[in-house]
Amino acid sequence: MFDARIRPLIDPPLDALGRRLAAAGLSANAITVLGLGLGLAAAVAIALDALLVGLVLLLANRLADGLDGAVARATRRTDLGGYLDIVCDFIFYGAIPLAFALRDPDGTALAAAVLLFSFYANGAAFLTFAIMAERRRLQTSRQGLKSLYYLGGLAEGAETIAVFALMCVLPQHVALIAYGFAALCLVSAVARMATALVLLRA
Repeated sequence: MFDARIRPLIDPPLDALGRRLAAAGLSANAITVLGLGLGLAAAVAIALDALLVGLVLLLANRLADGLDGAVARATRRTDLGGYLDIVCDFIFYGAIPLAFALRDPDGTALAAAVLLFSFYANGAAFLTFAIMAERRRLQTSRQGLKSLYYLGGLAEGAETIAVFALMCVLPQHVALIAYGFAALCLVSAVARMATALVLLRA
């Protein structure tokens, strides 16, 4: 929901840093893999109840996720880079709810499972439409330059990171936050499917 609005604010500094990293010889794919490592380390820290460490690593993961695209724009965008970016993002988004479930199985495991289900539904609506959009040569730059058609929704990257950060700051309310965001994700999935039905019927 907020991704398109914050793009004009975050892209210029990211692009400036991306050009410097590209000039230093760092590849976009290397940053993507580094980001995944940071994200998985965040999940381990959260599972071990080191929530502040997990929060810092989580934010570092998101910085890397922004920088890999900036480096790609400064050099060359590739299908491999786009593939790695999406796969690593989905692994990260799945790892964090799992980490909270492992941290407190009795209190948050069910809520984490519901959240993961909502991510699954949202991901299916999002990625399947991207395949169909590619077949029809549909394009959009609303969410910035992407390797695939990015169908916006209520629950996107910015909201997900805010929720994960909130879970780290308010661990006593993890289940409530997870249920609330799962509901938003499911609404987003339904909205994406409705949009896809309209666009694909055209």
